[in-house]
Amino acid sequence: MNQPSSLPPCADAPLAVGPAPRRNTRQVSVQWGNNVVNVGGSAPIVVQSMTNTDTADAIATAIQVKELAQAGSEVVRITVNTPDAAREVPAIRQQLDRMGIDTPLVGDFHYNGHKLLTQFPECAQALSKYRINPGNMGAGNRREDNFAQMIEVACRYNKPVRIGVNWGSLDSTLMARMMDENSRRREPWSAQAVMREALVVSAISNAQRAEALGLPGNAIVLSCKVSHVQDLIAVYQNLASRCDYPLHLGLTEAGMGSKGIVASTAALAVLLQQGIGDTIRISLTPEPGGDRTREVVVAQEILQTMGLRAFTPMVVACPGCGRTSSTVFQHLADSIQAYLREQMPVWRTRYPGVERMNVAVMGCVVNGPGESQHADIGISLPGTGEVPSAPVYVDGRRTVTLKGDHIAQEFQAIVEHYVEQRYGAGA
Repeated sequence: MNQPSSLPPCADAPLAVGPAPRRNTRQVSVQWGNNVVNVGGSAPIVVQSMTNTDTADAIATAIQVKELAQAGSEVVRITVNTPDAAREVPAIRQQLDRMGIDTPLVGDFHYNGHKLLTQFPECAQALSKYRINPGNMGAGNRREDNFAQMIEVACRYNKPVRIGVNWGSLDSTLMARMMDENSRRREPWSAQAVMREALVVSAISNAQRAEALGLPGNAIVLSCKVSHVQDLIAVYQNLASRCDYPLHLGLTEAGMGSKGIVASTAALAVLLQQGIGDTIRISLTPEPGGDRTREVVVAQEILQTMGLRAFTPMVVACPGCGRTSSTVFQHLADSIQAYLREQMPVWRTRYPGVERMNVAVMGCVVNGPGESQHADIGISLPGTGEVPSAPVYVDGRRTVTLKGDHIAQEFQAIVEHYVEQRYGAGA
């Protein structure tokens, strides 16, 4: 048998692991009462979401905001599109306050935001931030006046704004001008490239105008939303290199189910790895009757699996194969993961640091013991034809072996005891 003459040379230094340092930005504070959510600067990347209820239905909207907040959304955006919706915003805020939910609300305005904010000052005050789309504010002087009106309200009530440009509603006048300029280039850009440049120019120029109108520079967040992954990456790389405003990331109209999750993750992971992005939203289209909080869970899992933040204990589980014809480990992994997430609203304050705990639920002896030893707490269930016993590992040491019909309940009890001992007051 031929043997290699020598081993490959060792690397001079360990391979670098982890995202690039976050880009330096201004820091914007979004506040309600004593709850201050900082965006940008040295603050953690913020998770936000948006309701899909009729804002004119104050009770339904407040209930959904509460659900999103309890799932972990640190800021929640609500549509404010009609006088009836604007009229109910203070009632939504009051209902949330009565329920003990101090999550800041962002008003999403299009077309008539200048009117609603001036006609309903209680709405303007109850919101913690305004989202302005400069492409949906009219044309010419009317657009300039409407924009100025909204900025004046933001200045009056000391509210930050997100200037959110979207390729589905890009300022047509700006786009036409830039296409004309492009046609005079010696080597014209593609229409897609012009569109990407127009998004960046629109966002930055409107932010600069807002500052000229009196809005502090540390009260502005920018976003440039598109629905194609490569376009989004290119736009935000460009935008990040040309300004120091905090950036809100999100793939607009991402889609339903796995497509929306995969597309959003593919785009945002690249940018986050490059240190770009200060707040994120995953714009999933829910299935009929689907749970709106799923977009919050996906956003958290993107950040946590990348090592950028920790929100809830993570469960490692094998995919299963011919060695695991039993589905016991699948049911146990699912129930443990659901249990951990359900406990987090209480555990978050009672057990500081528990969100970084790792739990392994494995299905056979191939990788089961090893993965369980690498986790904080793990269980290796028997595969097909294996001895019907399940060793449990705590902090890398085998502590007990479970058998019988109540393994799931017994393992959950072990997890509860471990959390109390390691993260409780007496830890």
